[in-house]
Amino acid sequence: MIFFTKDAGETLLLGEKIGSLLQPGDVLALTGTLAAGKTTITKGIAKALGIEDEITSPTFCLISEYDGKKLRLYHMDVYRLDGAEDFAGLGADDMLYGNGVCIIEWSEKVQSALPKKSICIEITPLADGSRRICIKNWNRDAIDWKEENQ
Repeated sequence: MIFFTKDAGETLLLGEKIGSLLQPGDVLALTGTLAAGKTTITKGIAKALGIEDEITSPTFCLISEYDGKKLRLYHMDVYRLDGAEDFAGLGADDMLYGNGVCIIEWSEKVQSALPKKSICIEITPLADGSRRICIKNWNRDAIDWKEENQ
């Protein structure tokens, strides 16, 4: 599935749509350049999960945990890791195979350590400030996104 968002507000709304369809144990592997919108889409997902805390990029702490009214969220930023071995050393398996939702920013760095069922979200900023968001390995109903946003 491919979506286009015009600005951060629409990226947040798409995150909410995605978040409303997530289930316990879902893993979202996010890729995209610096400032592509990975944390923005995560904020929308968190809102849909019933998380009221402010979502920030966990670049320096690596993993942030949030309790939501619907599901727990594990938000990971693996940019500073050297690879899958470092990731495994964090004890991430408990989160990846638990009852919450995991979102991993810069997931390409640890791809081999992620579950095969991970939902891949690639965010590409475009020259006009919009975003191209490609979702792969989504084995559910289509995401209801307004026709004017496609």
